[in-house]
Amino acid sequence: MNTTLSNQGQASQTLAWNMKLLSHNELQGFGGVGEGISMQVTNDGRRILWLAHESAPKNFTGVDVTDVRNPKVVVQTDLPHAKVRSNSLDVVGNIMAVAYQTKEFNQKPAGMDLFDISKPEAPKLISHFDASGPHSRGAHCVFFVDGEYVHLSSGAPDFEPNDPKDDQFYRIIDVRNPSKPTEVGRWWLPGTKKGEEPLPRHPRFDGGYRTHNCAVYPERPDRAYVGYIDGGAIILDIKDKSNPKMVTRWRYSPPFNGFTHTVLPLFSRGLLIVSDECTKDDGKDWPKMTWVVDAHDETNLVPVSTLPLPPVETFGKRGGRYGSHNMHENQPGPASFRSDTIHVCTFFNGGVRAFDTSNPYQPQEIAYFVPGAHKMSPAGAIQINDVWVDENRIIYCVDRFAGGLYILEMTV
Repeated sequence: MNTTLSNQGQASQTLAWNMKLLSHNELQGFGGVGEGISMQVTNDGRRILWLAHESAPKNFTGVDVTDVRNPKVVVQTDLPHAKVRSNSLDVVGNIMAVAYQTKEFNQKPAGMDLFDISKPEAPKLISHFDASGPHSRGAHCVFFVDGEYVHLSSGAPDFEPNDPKDDQFYRIIDVRNPSKPTEVGRWWLPGTKKGEEPLPRHPRFDGGYRTHNCAVYPERPDRAYVGYIDGGAIILDIKDKSNPKMVTRWRYSPPFNGFTHTVLPLFSRGLLIVSDECTKDDGKDWPKMTWVVDAHDETNLVPVSTLPLPPVETFGKRGGRYGSHNMHENQPGPASFRSDTIHVCTFFNGGVRAFDTSNPYQPQEIAYFVPGAHKMSPAGAIQINDVWVDENRIIYCVDRFAGGLYILEMTV
């Protein structure tokens, strides 16, 4: 269903179809949230939503969402300085992993922290995994769902890339002893390390060859599903964690505009959902899409459709970024929605949107919510950055700049 509203002048208006706003929390005036959302069910039965902030001064925030109509901030922490961000986090039980990425090479803290969050109001640092170095900005993204290994998109002190944009790669960190996280394996795309034959660069939008999301699921613990930005979608065999091997690489940029972000496997259907990330304002890198890919033969990935984009005529110049970004990733756990047909995704100024891929060749949009622009947003429009869906199909989505947390009910 398409809206017929015009673009920029309507950015203050809220648009909704089959989604209803239950509550909104501005996170104590620090409403800029990154790509880290995870849900903890505490020992006393509360539900704490953990949010990683997009940039300084705040590190992460815990919100009690036991009553979804009355969310309450229970803790909010600060970063040590303005040149570091904690863009990503994940929670398993009472352990939280948080990624730290610096603005420049050779700064600290860069890497990953593990926290004991058994008392959410007082997170306790367990350990720090240092990934700083002369050619490293640390870690951008964590994927932690089994309580044993963190799958990390990160630089390293002993890795020098061919190009500064290629500074992060896939690292497997053993956290079974959380007080002493240890790397057990790593993989980078051949051509990205200093001394290797360099890879060709995108002629218009050189986003770099580096990892973004590195997802590993209990259904296939021997596979890592990696969004490698301009390197495309990659499946790795990690049965031997000390020696990951590439199974396949689907590279579609160019001719498309790069920045593969997330690769979500739908195991029961032999499909992948693959998102690009829009990184330019005003539709300059349009189209940035979310793809449905046939993976019955994982060595020969074939795109079969894309999720319908919010109409460019309405959103292309509405303010800020316009196009695909994140999705709920079917994480395991007691409070996570899991579906191989319903997908909830974020589109920056296009808000949060839900799709039915029962027919993978013709996905259908079934719901959306686009909040009006927050008065403090430098983009002049909402920039919905990330989303989490709980097992009751309650949607938690966040704004990149100022809007904070929106809690929604899907009514379809």
